[in-house]
Amino acid sequence: MRDTILIVDDQSGNREILTELLRNDFKIKEAVNGVEALGVLAASKDSIAVMLLDIVMPKMGGLELLTKMKENKIIDDFPVVVCSGEGSLDVVEKCFAAGAMDFIRKPYESEMVLLRVKKLNELYQSRRESGDKLKKFARVLQSQNKMLEQQAKQQKSDNVSLLDSLGTIVEYRNTENHEHIRRVKAFTRILSTHMMNEFPEYELTKEKIDQITAASALHDIGKIMIPDNILFKPGKYTSEEFDYMKSHTIRGYDIIAQIADNWDKELMDYCKQIARSHHEKYDGRGYPENLKGDRIPIAAQVVSVTDCFEALISESLYKKAYTFDVAFQMILNGDCGAFNPKLMEAFRNSRDEFKKIASEGGQAEDAVEEANVEV
Repeated sequence: MRDTILIVDDQSGNREILTELLRNDFKIKEAVNGVEALGVLAASKDSIAVMLLDIVMPKMGGLELLTKMKENKIIDDFPVVVCSGEGSLDVVEKCFAAGAMDFIRKPYESEMVLLRVKKLNELYQSRRESGDKLKKFARVLQSQNKMLEQQAKQQKSDNVSLLDSLGTIVEYRNTENHEHIRRVKAFTRILSTHMMNEFPEYELTKEKIDQITAASALHDIGKIMIPDNILFKPGKYTSEEFDYMKSHTIRGYDIIAQIADNWDKELMDYCKQIARSHHEKYDGRGYPENLKGDRIPIAAQVVSVTDCFEALISESLYKKAYTFDVAFQMILNGDCGAFNPKLMEAFRNSRDEFKKIASEGGQAEDAVEEANVEV
């Protein structure tokens, strides 16, 4: 079990500060330089959850230690957070190039260190679990497809169950909290139902809402194809990295298209629409195709709102959760991009039902400062 923080710093005062900060949540091991750290790793690397690493140390500094860890093929076993006063851009770039996952400049804020350590630990734990889950899902999918050939009457319920299973795997691969897909589905059902009742021109039915709700679980399936160094990058993306990240919409569409033959056609159509177009914006400023207005499929429009709202009220590596009221108003104000005015009316009328779902999953109690959220 990975439950230990390894603090590598030659200054005893720094080690004491970090130990006091983290000891309630993790076991602590210490090393005064890279050589000593390698000894700790040789004895107990499978217990290390996160390494906090200084740069300037005697005998072996932080950059040399990162290089040794890469040579020994343990750099990807757990995240390394560099904590250093050496904060020049050149040093930061060298740390990331050597395999560090985050860089915190000294002096650091204690709460931010704790938050980032916890979130990185959760991300890596999820990533380790995702490999086994994907293999398990492949076996389940193969078995279920054979069964579906023999039991056509069970196709609808079995398909929905499989979508949920795959959605759970995507959740573990993604950077989201593990309630994300469950709440997106719940919000999608609520908002779609209001659209059906208030705007019949969209021709939504209870059966279509069932399918849209099930399909929403795969909205981010394309992120399975995004490399770890981009998906889990702690800093801002370069323009090239952001373009690659945005490609998860097309990649998700392609993945679903490849498995669609043995599934219900209408359900798969909704899956493809949502995966491809849930980042489109009503004013044409979204991606990947800059669709405008109702050229965006209504299923993708609904999930665009619910995915964005759920991200706002959830804590991530980069931000605390917004309160329900702040997040709700941000959607209505267009802070996360332009949405269909009719959809916003239905969203406004869904407030009480959304709040019930949000309160079940928990949320931050205090308003937090503005943060970057991919929407």
